Order: sequence, then C-alpha cells, then structure tokens
Amino acid sequence: MPSHERPPLGVDAAKLLSTGTVEIEGRMPWSSNGTFLVTVADSTNSAAAIYKPVRFERPLWDFPGGLYRREVAAFELAGVLGWDIVPLTVEVGDSAPLGAGSMQIFVDAVFEEHYLTLIADDAHRRSLRRIAVFDVIANNTDRKSGHCLLDRSGHIWGIDHGLCFHPEPKLRTVIWDFAGEPLDEQDLEDLRAVDTGEVDRRMRNLLDAEEREAICERLGVLLAEGRYPYPQTNHPYPWPLV
Repeated sequence: MPSHERPPLGVDAAKLLSTGTVEIEGRMPWSSNGTFLVTVADSTNSAAAIYKPVRFERPLWDFPGGLYRREVAAFELAGVLGWDIVPLTVEVGDSAPLGAGSMQIFVDAVFEEHYLTLIADDAHRRSLRRIAVFDVIANNTDRKSGHCLLDRSGHIWGIDHGLCFHPEPKLRTVIWDFAGEPLDEQDLEDLRAVDTGEVDRRMRNLLDAEEREAICERLGVLLAEGRYPYPQTNHPYPWPLV
C-alpha cells in the first residue's frame, strides 16, 4: 500500500502527479465510475493519489464523456477563487497505466466523518459554508455527505467533482443548511476579485464555451443576491446522501 503522506515541502507535486511513474494499488470501493488508489513516484519522491481514467467512466445522458476533465476544472476553479478546498488535481495522458484521466492527491482523511457529522460541530461551519458557495458556482450535481473529507490536520476538502459545470441548473447537494442566509463577507470579497478572463483561460481545454460562460453567470447571480440560494429543482438532494 502507498504511503499516505503528501510530497515533502518544496516538491513540485503537480509535476510529480503529471509525470511520475504510476503503480496501481487497488480499485476504490463504492465508486460508480472506475476509481483507483495509486502510488505516483519519481526517482526521489512519491505520493498516494486517486486516479480516474476515462475508459472506466459510465456513459451519462446529460454529461458528455470525459468527466475527469471536470475534476481538474474543479481544482482550477478553487484556484481562481483562492480557496484551498479541492485537493491538487491534474490531467494525465495516455501514458498513464489505464490511459487518460485525472490524478488527484490522496486525502488521508478521518473517514468516519462526513458532512452530516461535521455540520454538528460549529468549528467546521465556516469551511462548509465556503464549500456550499463553491458548489453553487460549479453547479455541483452530486455533493454527497461523504464528498466532504476532514483530513488529519483538521482541514476540510471537497472531492468528487465529475458531475459539475453543466450549463443548466442542476445543483444537487446535502448542504442546504445555509439556504437563504447571507454569504460571509470574506467569501463575497473573494468572489468580487475573480478575474473572469482567468476562468476562461484555465478551463478552455477542460469545459466548452457555454459551460465556462455559465460559471461566470452563476458567480454574477451570487454577487447580486449575496445569499445562499434555496433549492431550484424538484430533486435537490443526491442519492445516496452519503
């Protein structure tokens, strides 16, 4: 099994994930698409990662193939926002063992914890509110409770973003506790600072033009309203919830 340690400080983790030698350790259970725990290594460093190859994706009627690019786009969106909430995620090509896909640094989490347990602790509410804002902008169609991970240092991460960025309203999430509440001022400041041109540049090879435009439209609505939205579809919760 791979070490669950992150690469040492100073190591270019993105380069390691992109170009390192990949050893498959096993398939992750309970994933609807093929998801693999791997070790990525070069001559001096190694890291555990989650590998999602396109060849193991199940076809969907409302999303085109290549969901792994949406995983990468979610990391890029978090970067544009300046929010450290999506683990480092890169695109890998056909040279990877199972072909093109996404490679995400593994989060060594307290796996007994998830959104429905974390929300009970006031210390976590600030981080969860920010993830809720992110999901609105990304139009996350599948924010299950288990997609919020608490790492060993107490930081909360959002994972599994393959079903994001559809141009039509499709927000399905377990995080409706804040509906109607004002956004936190710091989050509003961060949204105001977003360079929409950077959104387009970072995601040009990951999402189509309509999807990129929709990100900026959703961002504009959030800024105009200044509040968390209420559910806008007949099916606002994912299934299963966890």
